[in-house]
Amino acid sequence: MHVVVSGRHAVVTDRLRSTTEEKIGRLERFLPLDSAEVHFSEERNPRISEKEVCEVTIKGQGHHLRCKVRGVDGFHAIDMAVAKLEKQIKKLKTKLKRYDKHAKRGHGILASAEAFDTELAAGDTLVADDDVLSEDYGYRIVKTKTFELEQMMPAEAALQMDLVDHDFYLFHNAASGKAGVVYRREDGDVGLIDAALPA
Repeated sequence: MHVVVSGRHAVVTDRLRSTTEEKIGRLERFLPLDSAEVHFSEERNPRISEKEVCEVTIKGQGHHLRCKVRGVDGFHAIDMAVAKLEKQIKKLKTKLKRYDKHAKRGHGILASAEAFDTELAAGDTLVADDDVLSEDYGYRIVKTKTFELEQMMPAEAALQMDLVDHDFYLFHNAASGKAGVVYRREDGDVGLIDAALPA
């Protein structure tokens, strides 16, 4: 697995870099992984005791896992991140086994995805740091993301949303052929929005 370690307003020593690469690399014993990006930063607020922030994004087998933790130093932060990622990977493996078991019963991918949806309790890419100001509408866009839509079933998108710990997930809906968004509802279920251009 290719691991990239970077830092912003934080010193990434050779020891921290090698420790990070080693501990992130151990996650492959749970699931084959392709690449990982680990980013360290430091909070400037003197009131915050856990100043070191560690963000990790992992790609593997078509899935993305992401976590963000804080620690008293970089070593503490990476330990917390790895522990959190281990739980996410184990959760992913469990859900994939259930999904695969149902698919092998001959129900087809659409039926399997619908059944998998009922099991979910809910269901990055490069970032531009420059602020963008929209004078016409008065909204201040402070972060821009470029996201490549992946084709998948709604149930798979709900799983991805769960793994990256977001409230929504944008994807290319294999069932409808349109761009879609799954999102967490207040009642704990998952909603689906399919995009459609006006006629």
